Amino acid sequence: MNRLVDATSPYLLQHADNPVDWWQWSDEAFAEAKRRDVPVLISVGYAACHWCHVMAHESFENEQVGALLNDNFVSIKVDREERPDVDAIYMTATQAMTGQGGWPMTVFATPDGTPFFCGTYFPKANFVQLLQSVTTAWREQREAVVRQGAAVVEAIGGAQAVGGPTAPLDAPLLDAAAGQLASEYDATNGGFGGAPKFPPHMNLLFLLRHHQRTGDPQSLEITRHTAEAMARGGIYDQLAGGFARYSVDAHWTVPHFEKMLYDNALLLRLYTQLWRLTGDALARRVARDTARFLADELHRPGEGFASALDADTEGVEGLTYAWTPGQLVEALGEEDGRFAADLFTVTDEGTFEHGTSVLRLARDVDDAAPEVRARWQQAVGRLLAARDTRPQPARDDKVVAAWNGLAITAIAEFQQVAALYASPQDEDANLMDGVTIVADGAMRQAAEHLATVHMVDGRLRRVSRDGKVGEPAGVLEDYGSVAEAFCVLHQLTGEGRWLTLAGELLDTALARFAAPGGAFYDTADDAEQLVARPADPTDNATPSGRSALIAGLVAYSALTGETRYREAAEAALATVAPIVGRHPRFTGYAAMTGEALLSGPYEIAVVTEDPAGDPLVAAARRYAPPGAVVVAGRPDQPGVPLLADRPLVDGRSAAYVCRGFVCQRPVTSVEELVAELGSTR
Repeated sequence: MNRLVDATSPYLLQHADNPVDWWQWSDEAFAEAKRRDVPVLISVGYAACHWCHVMAHESFENEQVGALLNDNFVSIKVDREERPDVDAIYMTATQAMTGQGGWPMTVFATPDGTPFFCGTYFPKANFVQLLQSVTTAWREQREAVVRQGAAVVEAIGGAQAVGGPTAPLDAPLLDAAAGQLASEYDATNGGFGGAPKFPPHMNLLFLLRHHQRTGDPQSLEITRHTAEAMARGGIYDQLAGGFARYSVDAHWTVPHFEKMLYDNALLLRLYTQLWRLTGDALARRVARDTARFLADELHRPGEGFASALDADTEGVEGLTYAWTPGQLVEALGEEDGRFAADLFTVTDEGTFEHGTSVLRLARDVDDAAPEVRARWQQAVGRLLAARDTRPQPARDDKVVAAWNGLAITAIAEFQQVAALYASPQDEDANLMDGVTIVADGAMRQAAEHLATVHMVDGRLRRVSRDGKVGEPAGVLEDYGSVAEAFCVLHQLTGEGRWLTLAGELLDTALARFAAPGGAFYDTADDAEQLVARPADPTDNATPSGRSALIAGLVAYSALTGETRYREAAEAALATVAPIVGRHPRFTGYAAMTGEALLSGPYEIAVVTEDPAGDPLVAAARRYAPPGAVVVAGRPDQPGVPLLADRPLVDGRSAAYVCRGFVCQRPVTSVEELVAELGSTR
């Protein structure tokens, strides 16, 4: 009996017709294993995972494999995005046993959940042999199996321990972190490390803030070069916008084609801030088109943002996206087809599989002559229309709270910056206006969805689908990322309810997730008890729960003036600081927030009758130092603490600038405000 048909996870639903008697993660599944006295197979993956699909086709859809599993195991299928706590524990076990991890993750455990053998993808022949070997070991070498499991659990407990060394996250440490990133920087291709190469969005956000604080030109150059290399590479969709999960090579040419919400949210934030600080035309275009991708491709009307687009289309990776020169000519005609092949580096040999190529931008066209830009954009439109007739990748429609929080934050920041540079003279002003309108609507719907659907009895749930909230409880990253998003939305809209909701989430996190010494666990104190309680402080594909919460605490403290939230953030950052010093590539979000605290953060309140059009508001947002909070509105606007007791000055708009709760006299001119914010431009 396959029990996945009622799952909310699209990944689990993909397996609902397997000949495997799958269970969802539940106490009942482990009780059944205990009753039958058989081991448990825990298979963890996600809907957009290419090798998860491969293993499913080879093994889980096979009758022989299904019979072996059904006769000798209780099989549990887990969506890692729905249950990050389960994934974290068993990924730690997998890494402890094998030295590496990844998905699909294949774990064999005792009926109490203790892992004793772990791996990732297994070809069918190897998997069948493994099932037979584990079955024999369970029957004939039970004592050794249990002993192995105990050793693994001990290793997990050590890896997830809290209460380690602490240190202030001060300027010398952040300077050293920026220096170490510079030493690991790939000066030829951009980014860090070799293949496979992942977009280092959080590290670059840190380096941007570091540049703002210190003026370090190298931090800015690393960010600009990497951002340009990614945007001109195959990892970026040159037709529709949006970034793939990673590049299989070191030079961003061939992507692993899945597109994740969290990557695109963090990258939208990166390109938006690069655009704000430099006015760069490429950053502007990529920010605009990534916002459009989120709104057009991932937003679910009336709900939030979907999790991902699959890597595969009809079981073939890249089927939707790859081109040959002949296909370009067919879509565009002979002359324009040759132009596009040259511009997008499409050759007869190909850069991908079977003589096809992934589109890359061979030249800088953002600053090219108007006629070249027009021809390029016409080609993009016609190629996209042709591509839309091809089979399209499936979409994982579940709404994840934390990732929607990241998207809301990114779009809110994009809205602020787009307003700064709005000009009717821009050749694509209508396109920018359209994107900002659609993205704003998607962002607000997502925020309402989180506030009304994901909040249940004062607690946050992690996922929903088709308007129905799932059972998994929110983990720390959900509380942190959503709280930060609500703080940014409060700044954009001036609505007090978002700040109130952020405070409620942060209070719950402080009460339910706190660990000794200022640290935090990733699960609440009343959550399901696993073989260990996860508490990972490192930033990986997304900000760690601890980093996300710290960012929310810092923003909320600055917006409200309540120092206990800042104190909690500083204590938590001190638990991450030793890791920042040793491994800055895995602490980018924490380091970024550390830069905000070193900067102040600045608290900027602009009292005005025209928050949308006042030049003081535009100057505050354009020249805001790292991590600054900016609010604008009428004096004493309800629900906006930074506007309380701050009147107009002689009937004129005024900006009140504070830094770390220490305030300067109000200023009434843009020039005074820019000087107050320390701008060198």
